Amino acid sequence: MAIMTKRSTIYFDPALHQALRIKSAEISRSVSDLVNDAVRQLLSEDAEDLAAFDERASEPLISYSDMLKGLKANGKI
Repeated sequence: MAIMTKRSTIYFDPALHQALRIKSAEISRSVSDLVNDAVRQLLSEDAEDLAAFDERASEPLISYSDMLKGLKANGKI
């Protein structure tokens, strides 16, 4: 079964486009594959960040000034 894909136009910086084309040729993968992998990785990192925020949602809030005081008291700054 063929994978359904959607077509899109993306405007790259010329140097970035050249780098993508070179990498594509060197590793025998399409520019589209490289871009799809990069977008998947970026979205995955976002999902991990959101999960981390959800895990820490119940932690008590600390003000910036209290954080600085704690860092100074512990010799960190």
